[in-house]
Amino acid sequence: MSDNSISSNRSTLREFLASISTIQGDLSNITAPPFVLAERSTVELPQYWADHPGLFVSPALASTPEERILRVLKWFLGSLKNQQYAGRKEFEGIKKPLNAFLGELFFGSFNDEDVGETRLVSEQVSHHPPITACYLWNDKHGIRAEGFTCQEITFSGSVGIKQKGYAILHIDEYEEDYLIPVPNVKIKGVLTGTPYPELSGKYSISCSTGFISEVKFEGKGIISGGTKNGLAARVYHVDKPSEDIYTIEGQWNRSFTILDARTGEQLETYDVDVLGSAKMDIPNRQEQDPWETRRAWGKVIDAMNRSDMKRVADEKSIIEEGQRQMRREEEEKGVVWKRIFFQKLNDDKVFDKLSAVDESSFNVDPEGGLWRVNKEAIVNTQKPYHGDLVPTGKVLVASNKNQTADMPRAVDKDKKNVEDTSRSAIGELKPETKPQEEFGQAQLALSRQTENQGKLERIQMEEILRAKYGPATSH
Repeated sequence: MSDNSISSNRSTLREFLASISTIQGDLSNITAPPFVLAERSTVELPQYWADHPGLFVSPALASTPEERILRVLKWFLGSLKNQQYAGRKEFEGIKKPLNAFLGELFFGSFNDEDVGETRLVSEQVSHHPPITACYLWNDKHGIRAEGFTCQEITFSGSVGIKQKGYAILHIDEYEEDYLIPVPNVKIKGVLTGTPYPELSGKYSISCSTGFISEVKFEGKGIISGGTKNGLAARVYHVDKPSEDIYTIEGQWNRSFTILDARTGEQLETYDVDVLGSAKMDIPNRQEQDPWETRRAWGKVIDAMNRSDMKRVADEKSIIEEGQRQMRREEEEKGVVWKRIFFQKLNDDKVFDKLSAVDESSFNVDPEGGLWRVNKEAIVNTQKPYHGDLVPTGKVLVASNKNQTADMPRAVDKDKKNVEDTSRSAIGELKPETKPQEEFGQAQLALSRQTENQGKLERIQMEEILRAKYGPATSH
């Protein structure tokens, strides 16, 4: 057995870094030493957009557009730490996620008595360049987000991660769209064996209502000073760009303070560590399809847990070589790999419109393309997702085939169109869902038709979420 910590393998790490320092261009598909690797694949990273479910649904509960974009901004900032550390504790530093293979899948859901069920589907839709697409949604509150990201990695003393892609958050009740950027990252402290992430640059979240959130990240430089993990943000309307409505200052890995710029009132100081990550429900490994990430990488993960780095490398290479062979065969036959839950688009009108406000906030790789969810596939697809084919390129023999089963709960076949829903003051209900099953009161479903009762519901739900998840920044 060997020690799989980065600090205990500094000499080997330096040799690896020296070997890649002369390589020009993208290093995202470079094979890293086993001790550098995390126990999860990049296809799992989208879960950290919603591991605080109360934050994710909160924008759908606000009554005014300026409050809604503030809550979108709070969700964006409040999700950053877990995204950058991929669920690891800050003192543990970060490790490189496994490079997801083409077709790799991840399903999960967050279940909360008050928030309801927030579900996730994630798929690796491209390997060269590496692109992960995801879809997050909560039908109870009528809020959903879909997006994709492509990472380009370079090394010059620190590791630079340039992110290409975006997400679109949609609130059903108000038919509002929010364009969400994916910030660039620098991994510092690599040479000392204590790597940590820093975000950099200025980004905008733009909304179809005309409200804009502008966020600037700053790191601590040796010469320039600055604040480690610092951020400053402002909210304004596109028609009045010099008039701030809200401002935020702080650190994305510690806490940040929200002010009403019009009155100077401090609305909230949000501590990102107060709320621990919600537990995600994931199917047991033995119940997963061979293309689901934790089953596909199962032997690699088990070897990591035993600190058996040789076995990590051996098991990992079996999958990687199988994937390379599959790509060679596809090229020879002139076939294109079939994506299950996402489809490639030539253009995206929502992105074109909202990104025009600040085009510098978004970078999209023309070769990788634009990716949107296929909602019909989300509802109807069952496993096995690729028949008898497994990620190593092998075909299961008859005696070893998986039994065809319904999809995991995150994408079960409920025979209801996720978009054809009836409105309510706090979100949407599927047409066949009985109101008394969702809320336990048939009378509530009738009274929801009135505007006053709708407002009362929103206030009641606000109180529940505020008590459980912290201030919702309403005033």
